[in-house]
Amino acid sequence: MRHSSAERWLLPLVATLAGAGCTTMGAGTGATATGKDSVRFSWKSSDSASGTIIASLSDGTTYSGQFIQITRLEPVWVRWGAGYGWDDWGAGESFARQYTDRVVANLSAPSGAHIRCNFQLANLVDGMAGGGSGKCQMPDGKTINAHFPKT
Repeated sequence: MRHSSAERWLLPLVATLAGAGCTTMGAGTGATATGKDSVRFSWKSSDSASGTIIASLSDGTTYSGQFIQITRLEPVWVRWGAGYGWDDWGAGESFARQYTDRVVANLSAPSGAHIRCNFQLANLVDGMAGGGSGKCQMPDGKTINAHFPKT
């Protein structure tokens, strides 16, 4: 079967766009250091760098919100050019400007209470789907240690 020139570039483009719209979901667990307060996490993402996350506490309280993978801090580092020692580390500016292994989330409950979370990814390219671990700070100051297995 022969394809026209338009079909030759259109078919790969359609396949790429179809793959880009895939939704990835996963789950995780967490608990305070004593193990008394447990949390179940569920997350959903249509890209590798952002999505929604829900934290369900053992007491029945549910927190939800957005998570985002921090991929560039360009605006922060622009004013910190040469002379700040970044090149002395041997990594150049790419080290100073790339922070791709961190995910942050600010979750809220219907009551208005908030949980702040910070996760470190196990696999930078896969985002949350690659798994990771981190901590969440509860409204009462307790810390939840969280773990997300690879999906």
